[in-house]
Amino acid sequence: VHLVESGGGSVQAGGSLSLSCAGSEEFWRYCLGWFRQAPGKEREWLTHIDSDYSTAYADSVKGRFSISRDNAKNTLYLQMNSLKPEDTATYYCAGHPHVCKLGRPYEDWGRGTQVTVSS
Repeated sequence: VHLVESGGGSVQAGGSLSLSCAGSEEFWRYCLGWFRQAPGKEREWLTHIDSDYSTAYADSVKGRFSISRDNAKNTLYLQMNSLKPEDTATYYCAGHPHVCKLGRPYEDWGRGTQVTVSS
């Protein structure tokens, strides 16, 4: 599946941003996730949503970020609230055509969108 992120930008701490990820054919059956990578740090898994809409979150974003999907629009979303400077990173959406499972490799990746949170 081809994935393209959008919606990044700059925001002050405490603010909100919403990211979108547009997908291609068979989007509906994919496990979809959001990752981020800050300069000098490893890529971090944030959340995923399965084809049955079940979700999971990393502790670092639980309660602040919310993942959702609209299969009719082939679009994945990430609503980010109460943003902190440490949330500054490039955010990526990714997918694979299997059941979501922590640690399972993702096969398809977007090119990323930058999120910058200032204090």
